[in-house]
Amino acid sequence: MDLALLKQKLGNLNAPKNSGGKTYEKIDYTKVFWKPQVGNYTIRIVPAKSNKQNPFKEVYFHYGFAKGPVLALNNFGEADPIMEFAAKLRQSKDRDNWALAKKLDPKMRVFVPVIVRGEEHLGVRLWEFGKEVYKSLLGFAADEDYGDFTDIQDGFDFKIDAVAAEVAGRKVVSCTLRPRPKSSPISDDANQVNKWLEEQPDIMTINRKREYNDIKELLAKWLNPEAEEEQAAPAAPAPTPADPLPEVQSDWVNDNQVTEQEKATFSLNTNSSDKFDELFQ
Repeated sequence: MDLALLKQKLGNLNAPKNSGGKTYEKIDYTKVFWKPQVGNYTIRIVPAKSNKQNPFKEVYFHYGFAKGPVLALNNFGEADPIMEFAAKLRQSKDRDNWALAKKLDPKMRVFVPVIVRGEEHLGVRLWEFGKEVYKSLLGFAADEDYGDFTDIQDGFDFKIDAVAAEVAGRKVVSCTLRPRPKSSPISDDANQVNKWLEEQPDIMTINRKREYNDIKELLAKWLNPEAEEEQAAPAAPAPTPADPLPEVQSDWVNDNQVTEQEKATFSLNTNSSDKFDELFQ
């Protein structure tokens, strides 16, 4: 791992914030993601195949616009219509518009490849978590007593305690973690190690990337669901081409859900399709 890079990311997290036509293969997400249930686990974070210097992958999602999370296009360095709409709201002096804009910002989730002890036969899976667990892991990387905990020979396993919790009226699984006091090899089997280093799921290829106009249409329907109901045909809708990701887990609770009342209070007039299109010109 590049420890200097991870220390910089820890500093960034601690810093205060500034005020079509494709087919998709069905995926068994239980083989791709490790989602801790209530209990105790021992895991090992594996060096990422895609980036040997940094095992963590920061990915931004939009929630609430489709059946599953929507990959924000800023992950690919592209313009994103929901983010553009939020920027338009921030040009207003209306406080409600600013509040709505903040809730429309994409949410960061972090993915890291792991091996779960006792379940090594399942191979490398992705563990998804939010900012607090991320900060804890970056803190251990910045600690000279641990450093590169992904090292194949001298890295550290982590003990995970997963407990049931309730945050904002929602039941979640909260995880606390601590490194084991002694370093150890990731495995004594060299062939097994090579397999784990090469056979890893890639979150950016698992999720469906939507095109700009597709996300713009989701935003329009989200803002004006009545129009979608009026235009809906009586026939049953076609099935979604790919299963959505499982509901987000661990330490994250979506306290940024936008209520219907909040959507109704923002002052930009989007009832007209022409007015809505003007926002993106």
